[in-house]
Formats: sequence, structure tokens, C-alpha cells
Amino acid sequence: MRLALSQDDLPLTHAPPKILISACLLGQPVRYDGKGKPFSHPAIERWQSEGRLVTICPEMAGGMPVPRPPAEIEKGASGLDVLEGRARVLEVTGGDVTAEFIAGAEKALAFARANGCTHALLIDGSPSCGSLAIYDGSFSGIKHAGNGVTAALLEKAGIAVFSPADIDRLDALSR
Repeated sequence: MRLALSQDDLPLTHAPPKILISACLLGQPVRYDGKGKPFSHPAIERWQSEGRLVTICPEMAGGMPVPRPPAEIEKGASGLDVLEGRARVLEVTGGDVTAEFIAGAEKALAFARANGCTHALLIDGSPSCGSLAIYDGSFSGIKHAGNGVTAALLEKAGIAVFSPADIDRLDALSR
């Protein structure tokens, strides 16, 4: 007859997954224009208090400064096109920043993996983080369906990517 408890007798606990989040959504001034784009939602506050958020700006991780010229993926293409060499990321000035965007995406993926992230909440519209829509490359404010470079790489690696518009779905899936 056993009188003492061992580790095997204790119930298993399930730690909720960590969530990679765009730094600008937490108000950090990392966007091209030197501003943040704070997104307030009870789930974000809860995740912060639970220590579940892992913050990154892929563009800064790729070596880009703040502020910086606006950039878009050319020709109405998407992040996957950039990753597969079929499109570039260009600044409004004409500068090619494809290498920086790919480097930032790779660092974001490595950071997400190192921190055990299974989901990501990324700012939509961005040539890095957009997951529903991105700008079409004309610098005219027109968006089209598609994802940014980081969002594409994360999805390819099996990390589920969500935009702020999908936060309720992310909240339900990440408990």
C-alpha cells in the first residue's frame, strides 16, 4: 500500500499557448511612421496578465529603422510570393527592402518557436504582418486579399495567424 504521492499521481496541467503579437498593437512606436497602433481588447489584457504575449516587430527585427519610408509588396503579390522569390518589397522611394523583410520574418519565426508560440496576432495591412489584406504595391491606399511576409512564413511553419478582426476566434482557440 502506497502512502505518499508521486509526480505520477498529480493531475496534468495544461499551460495555455503563448501568442506572438505585433509590437505596434501594444502601442509600441515601431511602425514606419514612428507610431504605434494600440489595439485594446479584454483578451489582450488577460493574455498580458497571464504572461502569454511574446512581442515583436518583424521589420525592426530585420534591421529597419523607425521611422522608415512606407513599403509595399509589388504587383499585387503576397508574402508567399516574396518568400518564393516571385515578388519584392519596395519602399515608396523605390528602395528594395525584400532582404530586410525576409530576415525579419525569419527572426520572428525563430523567436516564436523559441518562446513556444502556437498562435500569432498580427496587425493587418502590413507587408510583414498582414493576414487578411495587404496594400497592393501601388502606394495608393488600395488593399487586396493576401498576407505579409512574416504572416506567410509563420503560417507555412504551422503557427496560426490572426488579425485584430479575428481576436474573438483566436481567444476561443487559444484557451
